[in-house]
Amino acid sequence: MNYIPGSLTRRNALAMTSCGFGYLALRGLLGGEARAAGFRNPLSEKPPHFPAKAKRVIFMFMQGGPSHLETFDHKPELIKSGGKNEGGKGLLAPRYKFNPHGRSGLMISELYPHLAKHADDLCLLNGMHTTSPAHPQAVIALHTGSQNFVRPSMGAWMTYGLGTANQDLPGFVTINPLGRLGGAQNYGSAFLPASFQGTKLTMGNAMANIRNASFSDQEQRRQIDLVQSMNRGMLERVGVNSEIEGVIQSYELAYRMQTAVPGVMDLQKEPEKIREMYGIGKQATSNFATQCLMARRLAEAGVRFIQVTHNGWDQHNGLSTKLKTNALATDQPIAALIADLKERGMLKDTLLVWGGEFGRSPEGQNKDGRRHNNRGYSMWMAGGGVKGGMRYGSTDPLGGIAVEDKMHTHDLHATILHLMGLDHTKLTFRYAGRDFRLTDVYGEVAGKILV
Repeated sequence: MNYIPGSLTRRNALAMTSCGFGYLALRGLLGGEARAAGFRNPLSEKPPHFPAKAKRVIFMFMQGGPSHLETFDHKPELIKSGGKNEGGKGLLAPRYKFNPHGRSGLMISELYPHLAKHADDLCLLNGMHTTSPAHPQAVIALHTGSQNFVRPSMGAWMTYGLGTANQDLPGFVTINPLGRLGGAQNYGSAFLPASFQGTKLTMGNAMANIRNASFSDQEQRRQIDLVQSMNRGMLERVGVNSEIEGVIQSYELAYRMQTAVPGVMDLQKEPEKIREMYGIGKQATSNFATQCLMARRLAEAGVRFIQVTHNGWDQHNGLSTKLKTNALATDQPIAALIADLKERGMLKDTLLVWGGEFGRSPEGQNKDGRRHNNRGYSMWMAGGGVKGGMRYGSTDPLGGIAVEDKMHTHDLHATILHLMGLDHTKLTFRYAGRDFRLTDVYGEVAGKILV
């Protein structure tokens, strides 16, 4: 935040920033004065590198490492081998049964009766693997492409590359993000301009600071006009400056959000049958159902990248009961999201991505649990130009190591960007003397799964 001289102290200016105030002189800065100052709206919609299959992404992050062996990776050999020793460790047979679903006969766990009805829309990524088996490193790598350094998040890169389709809303929204294991780094913009970082919405108080409790609209407009005139003056003096431009843009976006966000977030506008379909109002599903319905409304309103998060998948013990609870909380809402998008004609250009930072081991732990496993696990995609009813990649017969059509985190990122019309090798940003990208110097697009 740049220093504001005169009657507005630096402390007041910082307070205004933290409260999310913002008003851009609409007939000034958005017009000739903006161009004279060299201001560019960083969130303006930008063309992709090539025709895109998807227009938006909804990423459903299941934190903790969901067990692929009880969800989406059917392993008959592990069923037979349960109780046997493998390298001195006792193998644990899958706790739940798998059945074929849809015309494709895709094998899905009995834990997902609602989602299984959409088997022909799912592309199971059964050959996933990542570098680290530790939560902090693996979580950050999934979100930013790097486990060692502070890097822009996937949503920030997406917004940097494509902008947003709705100038009254952020390009990147994260609902109930993690407060640990990387925290804000998972949705931050790092060295990209601040305009591209994720906007955090927390269930229960998403609307708490959207209105100015201290000033009337007229008073707020006068105060922000003064702040913006100072910012414009500084921008004129120093020339192009992404930090100052980011401040100007954030004020302008925050003001417009005061009008746009309440309408988008008002789930009471949804028909009762839609809310019931998602599971809103039911104790087991209501929290995640609200996130999923909110994600659909944000997607419909033009937000480019939306993330929803569900915690508690780190089952070193109590796997049978805890995993069932996780599935119960998420199965109906996710199935409803797919059905809702399909009904609105949006699934074909909305890419859904589901998964955690890694999976679990074939070996048991604490009698009814599994260890971390980064060498082989499952995620899935649906819609947005991905083939449905498909199983891509595989692990070994016991489900421990990815062996066929292996897909690393970098490959996942490259594929997501490709579906959005972005070449991951060309989506770069010059920083500290080199060109950085989400996939570092790695990444291969999984061409076999593309429609």
